[in-house]
Amino acid sequence: MTVGLTPAGGMAAKARRATARWTGGLASTAALLLLLAGISGTMDGARAQGATAPAAAQNTTPGANVLTARKLDPNQKMLVTADQLEYDYQRDTVSAVGNVQIYYDGATLEARRVVLDRKANTLRAEGNARLKDKDGKVLTADTLELTQDFKRGFIDSLRLDTPDNTHFAATRADRTDGNVTVFQNGIYTACEPCKDDPSKPPLWQIKAKKIVHNDDEKMIYYQDAWVEFFGMPVAYFPYLSSPDPTVKRKTGFLMPEFFSSSQIGYGVTVPFFWNIAPDRDLTLSPAFVTQQGLLMQGEWRQRLINGSYAIRAAGIVQENPQDFITTSNGLTEILPGFRENRGAVESSGAFALNKFWTFGWDATVVSDRTFLRDYNLIGDTVTTKTSSVYLTGQGDRSYFDVRGLYFLGLAVTDDQDRQPIVGTLNYSKVFDKALWGGEAGLKINLTSLTREQADFIGTSELTSAIGTTGVPTGACTVLAPNSRECLLRGAPGDYTRLSGDVYWKKTITDAIGQQWTPFVTARVDVASVDTGFLPLNYQFGSVFPGQNPLQSGSDDLIRAMPAVGLDYKYPFISAESWGTQTIEPRAQVIIRPNESDIGRFPNEDAQSLVFDDTNLFEINKYSGYDRVEGGSRLNLGVTYTAAVHGAGLFTAVVGQSYNLFGKNSFAYGDMANTGLESGLETSASDYIAKFGYSPTKYLEFVTRFRFDEENFSMQRFELQARAEIDRFNVAVTYGRYEAQPLLGYYDRREGVYTNASYKLTDNWALRGAIRYDFAAAEVDYTLVGLSYIDDCFTLALNYISDYTLNGPNAPPVNKVMFRIGLRTLGEGGFSTSFGSSGSDSSN
Repeated sequence: MTVGLTPAGGMAAKARRATARWTGGLASTAALLLLLAGISGTMDGARAQGATAPAAAQNTTPGANVLTARKLDPNQKMLVTADQLEYDYQRDTVSAVGNVQIYYDGATLEARRVVLDRKANTLRAEGNARLKDKDGKVLTADTLELTQDFKRGFIDSLRLDTPDNTHFAATRADRTDGNVTVFQNGIYTACEPCKDDPSKPPLWQIKAKKIVHNDDEKMIYYQDAWVEFFGMPVAYFPYLSSPDPTVKRKTGFLMPEFFSSSQIGYGVTVPFFWNIAPDRDLTLSPAFVTQQGLLMQGEWRQRLINGSYAIRAAGIVQENPQDFITTSNGLTEILPGFRENRGAVESSGAFALNKFWTFGWDATVVSDRTFLRDYNLIGDTVTTKTSSVYLTGQGDRSYFDVRGLYFLGLAVTDDQDRQPIVGTLNYSKVFDKALWGGEAGLKINLTSLTREQADFIGTSELTSAIGTTGVPTGACTVLAPNSRECLLRGAPGDYTRLSGDVYWKKTITDAIGQQWTPFVTARVDVASVDTGFLPLNYQFGSVFPGQNPLQSGSDDLIRAMPAVGLDYKYPFISAESWGTQTIEPRAQVIIRPNESDIGRFPNEDAQSLVFDDTNLFEINKYSGYDRVEGGSRLNLGVTYTAAVHGAGLFTAVVGQSYNLFGKNSFAYGDMANTGLESGLETSASDYIAKFGYSPTKYLEFVTRFRFDEENFSMQRFELQARAEIDRFNVAVTYGRYEAQPLLGYYDRREGVYTNASYKLTDNWALRGAIRYDFAAAEVDYTLVGLSYIDDCFTLALNYISDYTLNGPNAPPVNKVMFRIGLRTLGEGGFSTSFGSSGSDSSN
């Protein structure tokens, strides 16, 4: 039979009395059942006329626990279906028997039998009881029983599945005091059951004698708990706790972290997270290390209306600083960690001042350059920590950025006195209105820097040698350096430069498809230089043609570089039955005066110059503002593209650059000899080429070449390849570069770096990487890793060996890193360095 009930109404007069009793019973029954499912709430109106809602049901708030109430809609109708209704007037019970289904406000209760005991004010659902809320919570049990005051009750053979895919099971669940649920012999997991065999244990689960859920505290407590993987117990905890699965931020202990090295011993930290308020928190992470004592760490985070900031600090008074004195091959070295008091303070923040402007910072202050790595507080591949404070603005056609920069070298061989302190300002603007039908704009750069000591690099192995502890041993740093053997990578003293660059260009396409782009640029640089001490042997020693060493002293400089030019393209497109091909010849003519004051301006930001297809048609091929290209030039190139049906995409670029007249800027070096041996220093440059082939989107090859313009010998070659084949991914980068002794590269450089991954299954993956130095005939970097990831569990195990992290001739850094994460419980892991003193100092 089916009975339709309204929350406050009655039925036909013929059955009014019995129906009224049943209406009240069903309303209370549904209220109790829905409360049990975490959905019951104020039942005003969801009862027969004259019935009174229990006090506990009148003021309820949403909660995470399945037994926590939610507000019901009293206007919803209730529908009850069952095979039969039974009235026991002697016991004052009402029962719905056989295929019972109760629908109310989006919730469904199913059971073989539902009994309301009106004398005892208890409710009992029996036989495969299943309660589903409209938000997705599903509660199953053999028996559900609850008192009508909502304070006490129990559930036998319970299973609870929540919408966030967490699962509870227990032989019995008791609810007391209205806010505490105790699961006897409970099981908790955030993993889904196996689709093929739901009886199989999940990937991980916690089995406990008792699982206590305190709804007010939003905490779950486990007593006598075992953590199981694939049904096998792996860890025992007499006491364990975790936040409710729905809690995003909760005060409590986080997963522990373990680390070790021979110089600090074994270390463990158990972070404590303090959720002070919704907008701020504090994490305290004291770590005990066996050889050095207690390392204190803390992090404060706060979110404000327009941004957020964080402050992190760490410090230790080392008990055995002598562990940072090492002896290798009869030589004793004192590492930076040889001190009692060590620590670091870091801070970062970003604030939106309005929709256009952002202010922020990222700063680090340390006691010594290897502290962060020694105590596992920074990534192993990070060799420099850059501190900055900045203000940026972004408009529709403009950009502004001003920032200060401080570079902290983290390697053993770094010398902080040779690192600069830099301030920069960059502004660019594309004018809103077209000028003579073309695009016009300007760029402004202001750079100011200071450095304590000159940063020299030798052009031979003898002159560039540096000890593993950072003590110079080569002629460029210990003896009086000369400019023939020593390059100046960083100038001592103070240097400020203001540069302004305006431009105009317009592209005209004629009737036959030719594209003509005339352009005009004008650049002005004003600089103040106060160079610190430079040895006389460097300034006035034996130099070769084209070399312009930086001179000591103060100077005010100004230079201007106007330029006019024309860029020409004529694309030819052919559509054939086999595919489409495009050939595009391109020519660019630039007319301008000679570059002035070469060598008088320090070159700090334009030392990187690689001549290839990416800058063939750049008006100024230098990478920064400290150098500006002068002299008139012709750039020529041809681009070819072919898309072949069934064969893929072919691309090719070949080109050459010519100095037409005037002084060739690239034939005149500066303090770092930038331009020399670049392939652009001759009247006709080296030939450059790029070839690419991609048969499918999963396979690609790209090669770049530079050939000598006289004998076509290969000066530079790069190969990049990537492939995705089913579960296998691989990427290869190969480089071969001829010696450039004038730039400090006294031997041929040749190496290959390969990284690959293979998905063993949908969850398990292997990855590896290797870098081989052909010149040294040795492997200088390897990585082997195993990972697992699914919806409830992550695992990563990596072994890394790096022979370059601490500089040349330093021992390798060997490290093992392991991390594991359990969804809703957190993640933890350990890392350890071993094998050599160099690796230990790089932990």
